[in-house]
Amino acid sequence: MKIAIITETFLPSTDGVVTRLKEAITYLLNQDHEVVVIAPDLGVKEYKGAIVEGVKPTKLPFYRSKEFSLPQKRVKDLLQKHNPDLVHVVNPALVGVSGVYYADKLNYPLIASYHTHVPKYLDYYRLYPFKPLVWWYFRKLHNYAHVNLCTSQAIKTELDDKNFHNVSVWDRGVAVDHYHPRHRTETMRSRLSNGKPENKLLVFVGRLAPEKEIHKIRPLLDEREDISLAIVGDGPVKGELEEAFKGTNTVFTGLLHGDELAEAFSSSDALIFPSVTETLGLVILEAMASGLPVIAAKSGPTMEQVEDGRTGLLFENENTESMIDAINRLEETSLYADLCKNARKEAEKHSWQKPSEQILDYYYTTLRVYEESTAQTPKKSKVKVTE
Repeated sequence: MKIAIITETFLPSTDGVVTRLKEAITYLLNQDHEVVVIAPDLGVKEYKGAIVEGVKPTKLPFYRSKEFSLPQKRVKDLLQKHNPDLVHVVNPALVGVSGVYYADKLNYPLIASYHTHVPKYLDYYRLYPFKPLVWWYFRKLHNYAHVNLCTSQAIKTELDDKNFHNVSVWDRGVAVDHYHPRHRTETMRSRLSNGKPENKLLVFVGRLAPEKEIHKIRPLLDEREDISLAIVGDGPVKGELEEAFKGTNTVFTGLLHGDELAEAFSSSDALIFPSVTETLGLVILEAMASGLPVIAAKSGPTMEQVEDGRTGLLFENENTESMIDAINRLEETSLYADLCKNARKEAEKHSWQKPSEQILDYYYTTLRVYEESTAQTPKKSKVKVTE
């Protein structure tokens, strides 16, 4: 079949949504399906044989570090040009609104996936009075879709409670061969620890934004001078964080990719994950595949991935003492060795093969639901939905 994926973010961005899409697209192409990606025009024209159609991007005043695309009629023109069998709108919020609207108007089978917990983010941007309106907005968009997906059971429960229709979980995955303990290097460890490789080295990987709550780590560094922190990533509050962590054993690396990122994970002692706003948190599984225990604030999606005392250590959100206690437990030699071993073994259960196969199954489900929901189909599908 021919699949049109309309997404708010794609290459050269490197977030968890893009990682998941790259794996899915590779699998779909290997299964002889056609894929067209409609995304903000950042110069990428194709990915492994999939056509990438760019739409005009812009910078939003409240998030200057990244370009997004606003709703626009070009999406309709591109859908008519490629005439797909199915439309997948990833994270409908801005340009994805056009994907939802025109897929409905042009009578295409539609699947939508929820990856970014925007209503929760409002708490961190002093916009919490707008949460009911934002929930209404996302529910309205998603309920145009014949099938909806999210990335954890905890978020599915929340979306079900908010009356999103027909929600299923798109499982997590990780590149288990790319992220591996064998990538540890003393050179990278020295770089991340600012020349103090003997320190306990914690790594944070992700977007530097308020909702990631990175500032919560600062008291830990004040408590223990033998801990170094590497903050890997970029984002709108990088300058603020550099100021907040001044005088501590903290290194800001900027964005790391490919082998460098794999080395950064495996050359550290643990991933620290203070955010409670994730719909999943793909870096958790990447760290575990690298043989790192995860030190994480408790939240529904995090607790689905991290088993306290087996693959990582959990602490109470907004509780500095609880976080420090979790870090102190890393000093227990036998416990730490077990955490590292168990983290890698758990990650090995979650290669990208299953979620990639799963998305194709969800596409066929979408076609079936579409055919069942419409008595007359102006556009006959070329796909046998009995597969």
